[in-house]
Amino acid sequence: MKSRTLSPTAAYGLVAAVIGLSLFASGTPSPLYASYRELWGFSPVVLTLVYATYAFGVLASLILAGRVSDEVGRRPVLLVALATLMGASVLFMLAGSVVWLFVARGVQGVATGLALGAASAALLDLHPRRDAAGVGLTNGVAAAGGIGLGVLVSSTLVQLGPAPRVLPYVVLFVLFAIAFAGAYRMPEPVAERGRFRLTWERPSVPPAVRRPFFLAGLAVLSSWSIGGLYFSLGPELSAQLFHTTDVMVSGIGIVALAGSAALSQLLLGRTAPWIGASAGSIGLAAGMLLVVAAATTNSSATYLIGSILGGIGFGVAYLGGLRGLVAAIPHEHRAAVMSAFYIVAYASMSVPAVLAGLVVSHIGLRSTFETFGSVVAAIALVVAFEAWRTRPARGRALHEAPAPARS
Repeated sequence: MKSRTLSPTAAYGLVAAVIGLSLFASGTPSPLYASYRELWGFSPVVLTLVYATYAFGVLASLILAGRVSDEVGRRPVLLVALATLMGASVLFMLAGSVVWLFVARGVQGVATGLALGAASAALLDLHPRRDAAGVGLTNGVAAAGGIGLGVLVSSTLVQLGPAPRVLPYVVLFVLFAIAFAGAYRMPEPVAERGRFRLTWERPSVPPAVRRPFFLAGLAVLSSWSIGGLYFSLGPELSAQLFHTTDVMVSGIGIVALAGSAALSQLLLGRTAPWIGASAGSIGLAAGMLLVVAAATTNSSATYLIGSILGGIGFGVAYLGGLRGLVAAIPHEHRAAVMSAFYIVAYASMSVPAVLAGLVVSHIGLRSTFETFGSVVAAIALVVAFEAWRTRPARGRALHEAPAPARS
């Protein structure tokens, strides 16, 4: 009997699930932050630092180990990452103070960086038709869907289930254990493997990939920057606007943002990358302006509409840039380039979250959303213009075509 029996198609589904589950885990603590603050009495600044610890853990992992799965194989890295994510879930279950949150979030971040780099590269290796556009779509939908489901499931368990500070992580542990069993049985797509080396490497992208990487980086900058603000302070704003202590309602903004992002990717996933990045960024800007208006007017309906519109723009812009990048990555640089991409993504997510945490104590929650939402909207409009500039030249096809023969 073979020890690894998954077909390439099943393995492809598994690594897509690992991406989704990694982002699912990133959103699981969000509905619990209000409970943690009430229990242990820490400030909004500490809250955003807890969140940033996760993001910086991801960044450190990607910088130190971004190329590891190119060298030692996808399967070993996935096994280590999933086992570590299981350990982080146990730390959350045992958390007895805010220090535990910092440790658990840091461990979770490091493991997530390993998982995302290896799983994203494995998608390219295992796709049955080697369809780069399909891989980009799978990656984008898994990421956005994972975030939305993580917050939705966690909110439901916190509101309705017993032991709210434990049960969400028990579910998470079981899901990671199932994924670990699947990864143990998957085939190894990297044929030539070397020895494990952990070295500090400056993020680099091969020259042939730099233009699509630039577009993908712009798209992820405009989309993930608002994600960090939503994940760290969004539940508190939702609670104020909807005048409720219901955790499920408090998480509705994140669910609306991520859910509409995943749905828009499924519906518009084959749009030309530059169109997706440009139009999506305009949609994101419009959504954020509505969120600013909601914070100003105390309108829960406007906040929900803005979150949905912003999520649509988030999904289309992110996927547009990602698809163009995935199609251009050479085989031998897959994990390294995807790691560099996630470095940009998590830097875009973590830095605004930390800044918002520092600002919110001075100007208040709603003013913080008004300020940061306006800045993100302005950045998104710049991204839309830059993405439009990367469009194919209209006359290129005519210019390169042979001249018609003269009689």
